[in-house]
Amino acid sequence: MNHPEWARRTFLKRAGQGLASLPLLSALPAMLEAKTPAKSSAKNHIESVLPKPVVKLNVRDFGAVGDGKTKDTLALQQTLDRCSLLGGGEVFVPAGEYLTGALVLRSNTLLRLDGDASLLGSPDVADYPLTQVRWEGRWIKGYIGFISAMDAENIGIVGKGKIVGNTAIKGRVERATQFRNPALLEFVSCRNVRVEDCFTSQNDMWSIHPTYCENITFKNVTVHSGADGIDVDSCKHVVIDGCDFDTHDDCISLKSGRGEEGYTILRPTEDVQISNCTFMDHFWACIGIGSETSGGIRNVRVNHCKCLGARTFAIYIKSRPGRGAFIEDISMNDLEVSGAKQGFLRFNILDSGKQDEFPVPGEEGIPTIRNFHFSNIRVTDMPVLVDGVGIHPSKPLEGFSLTNVTGTCGKGISLANIKHAVVRDIKVTGFTGPLLSAHNVTGTGLNGAATLDAAKVPEPVPVPAQPYMLH
Repeated sequence: MNHPEWARRTFLKRAGQGLASLPLLSALPAMLEAKTPAKSSAKNHIESVLPKPVVKLNVRDFGAVGDGKTKDTLALQQTLDRCSLLGGGEVFVPAGEYLTGALVLRSNTLLRLDGDASLLGSPDVADYPLTQVRWEGRWIKGYIGFISAMDAENIGIVGKGKIVGNTAIKGRVERATQFRNPALLEFVSCRNVRVEDCFTSQNDMWSIHPTYCENITFKNVTVHSGADGIDVDSCKHVVIDGCDFDTHDDCISLKSGRGEEGYTILRPTEDVQISNCTFMDHFWACIGIGSETSGGIRNVRVNHCKCLGARTFAIYIKSRPGRGAFIEDISMNDLEVSGAKQGFLRFNILDSGKQDEFPVPGEEGIPTIRNFHFSNIRVTDMPVLVDGVGIHPSKPLEGFSLTNVTGTCGKGISLANIKHAVVRDIKVTGFTGPLLSAHNVTGTGLNGAATLDAAKVPEPVPVPAQPYMLH
């Protein structure tokens, strides 16, 4: 849905930039072919006769030892660099345990892991150079990811091997310096990224963190993490399919920046498809949207997933005044939900997450939310089916549907400040109290709803004395 304010801001910020997206990476030879510029007819004739070379390099040939003790950083990075400089191709990591510091993928390079190969992160934080990193919606000084790429295209990590962060690096932020600790996989401003079949294990920091990326696919990846699993941050055209999560914070979190910095940059997360995944979380939610939403989040589709455990709600949509922007067009269908300690679904657009040092002021800072749809949901012993009261009355949720829900729950549905709601075919048992309670809600399927008291609304964010400028 178009919004004049977003369109105006986006035009001013993006004028002159191309928005056409590239097709998803499917095979390395094809992507190498796609990047080849037009040449003379003679050169084209030669190339039509001779097959295009695709480099295949083995890290052992460049000195990698793989004994789990020797640092193989130089050998691994030299192999990756050489592959890209020779035009692109595949870097193969055979069986072994490769202890290494940070590695950087270059364009047109596929890193293939043997099923018995493990990349083990160094315990020494000095092996991860400092750079600018995105952390909780702001760009700050921090340590580069264990495996990372910046401004690269046509890259991938495939194979059934393991990528393991080092537990010696504690916490998400280094206590003495406040530098952000290394993510496990981190892609920044990349196009056509593929991560497939591998097993990942991370310590206390976010595990997989694409930022400002376009056309990125995670397929059949096992994600074990002491924090978040996959944080999609200001990215477009994202596919997460067939992945298995066991995390200690959100299994998947969708983000787009925090406060005036994120709102000024205005890069949304959009066109995200999540399907056929299994989620087990031990601290927060299976899927979290927010709370860093200042660039906007839209067009999210979740289908055919199993939520087997969550410390809070299985699905948690969250933001607060001071973020600005929007969350819209969220659709979830065919979910099995069990083991969530607080319930199936919660909206909290009133006070989730830390307030930014430079929040978006006034009514403009209250996120616009619209078109949230949930269908064909099967729940088992949910303490609460839906907690949907945390919505600001100045900007109600426009468009909400909850249809065809079956199973068992302790309490029913609470809704507030919603326009055009549709509640239909709710066939749950075991609850106490009313099935549906509402305050300031219009729509269909609301007959007989119990009356709720209005929720407390936070104080407005004041307008600063000086307008915000990026710095």
